[in-house]
Amino acid sequence: MQHPLWKIEEIRHQLKIVDGKACPDKVITNATYLHSVFKKWVQGNIWISKDRIVYAGPELPASADGAEVIDASGQYIVPGYIEPHVHPFQLYHPQSFADYASQLGTTTFLSDNLILFLLLENEKAFSILDQLNELPFSFYWWARFDSQTELENEDELFTTKSIGEWLERPEVLMGGELTAWPRLLAGDDQMLYWLQSAKMKGKKIEGHFPGASERTLARMRLLGSDGDHEAMTVEEVERRLLHGYAVTLRHSSIRPDLPNLLKEMVEKEMNVFDHVMMTTDGSTPSFHLDGVMDKCIQVALDAGVKPIDAYLMASYNVARYYNMSNLHGFIATGRFATMNFLESETNPVPVSVLSKGVWLKRDSERVMNLPKIDWSGLGELELPFDMHEGDFEFSMPFGIEMVNDVITKPYSVSIHIGEDRLSSDHDESFLMLVDRQGKWRVNTMIKGFATSVQGFASSYSNTGDIILIGKSRRDMLVAFNEMKRRKGGIVLVEEGEVVADIPLTIGGGLSSESVEVLIEQELALKKALSERGYRYGDAIYTLLFLQSTHLPYVRITQRGIYDVMKKSVLFPSFMRS
Repeated sequence: MQHPLWKIEEIRHQLKIVDGKACPDKVITNATYLHSVFKKWVQGNIWISKDRIVYAGPELPASADGAEVIDASGQYIVPGYIEPHVHPFQLYHPQSFADYASQLGTTTFLSDNLILFLLLENEKAFSILDQLNELPFSFYWWARFDSQTELENEDELFTTKSIGEWLERPEVLMGGELTAWPRLLAGDDQMLYWLQSAKMKGKKIEGHFPGASERTLARMRLLGSDGDHEAMTVEEVERRLLHGYAVTLRHSSIRPDLPNLLKEMVEKEMNVFDHVMMTTDGSTPSFHLDGVMDKCIQVALDAGVKPIDAYLMASYNVARYYNMSNLHGFIATGRFATMNFLESETNPVPVSVLSKGVWLKRDSERVMNLPKIDWSGLGELELPFDMHEGDFEFSMPFGIEMVNDVITKPYSVSIHIGEDRLSSDHDESFLMLVDRQGKWRVNTMIKGFATSVQGFASSYSNTGDIILIGKSRRDMLVAFNEMKRRKGGIVLVEEGEVVADIPLTIGGGLSSESVEVLIEQELALKKALSERGYRYGDAIYTLLFLQSTHLPYVRITQRGIYDVMKKSVLFPSFMRS
């Protein structure tokens, strides 16, 4: 399991090393390392047995015969970075994202379980967790209490039994994030019971409170929320800290707030960096072209945060908050041997990475890929239906208008939508959500997506259902057929030809490629969409959040077009003939 109690014989061996009766596996000498409690750089030596630090201090072991001795002169050693709020299913999957992030020093994830929870029985999901636990990387998880959309069968999925089984897992450290918090305020006792169950088991509760008033924050604190990552201004940071929240500052592909937040916090001399964390909040692949938590640390350094504070915000602060500083975020006796070797305290990209006693990177070169795990439980996308011309009927008097990448509002359709192909003189397009079993569809219009995207199909969505967008009904059908033939993916079609695509061969929602390859594929897709009039920054998040009812104002869901503010279906889904 991820939360180890080392076996008795291992602990006895570790004691023999300290007593000089056995040799460590690795000895790091002449180390200048960050001490997370003293908050200063200390000099000493670090002894390691397998995945554990057995001693960190001024002494050398009585014998180092057979040990790997690493002279760390001239380097700075910091704890491995912790990403406290990972959505590890943004085209990549947990293993591939970890493999990429670890080369940049991020060696621990706290991850969203939503995709595993929605698509797999718990037993199969837990088998994936068990496989991930075997890797020289540290995976921890959240337990979701809601789907953040309107599902046909949400009550069947989110039950006390199924959620309780996740909360029993020792590597689950958090309940949430609470995207359906209005239900709590409205008196949902079942969800409150789930929160209380999580708290009884020592789990933290993470909120999701963008723009929340002081009254809402106070009420949600009383209901059990411990932290929140949605502060968008320094005043919102202060308001959360005032009410005792743990604050995670966000730097993501749709909310790159961190530079301004930290700059203003430094200018206001807010001496609160001991109580603040940072996250990239499930950014899409190309956002990570220049880093993961190392990127956040660099932003902090550029904003004037002291280096030690910057490193602790991405390591010890997280470990302390989640009650795992006995294992993580601290270069000291008894912890995991997980640390980053830096050429200077002002460059957070490590030259060497040691994770659970295993070298992943040495002297700026990758020396290990994280072993792949078995994703066959998610299967291939086998769509058991064909689409035909009759599916592409659009007569709704209103549609969905994009305000930005992810916020959508209703609008009145004024153009004639009876043609097979719409004009490129405007930014209105056909939009469909189709059940992955082919039982139902929702047909409407979308304004603001693009001016000349002809056919666009995606099996990547919030629920795994199929999204179709385009000016041309014919090209939309071609895009669907091509996506179906490939057993999942995102496909852009023009005049019957594929012009850009991202294959998603794992369950129709995840890529089997490395993050490096995914970045190139996503950049090519973004370029092709931009050339056809998509004017926002993150089309992948647009696809993901078209169904997400935790954002205003109107969404396309399994139940139909949904008014988020009124919590009602404006136009129901059609059963397909």
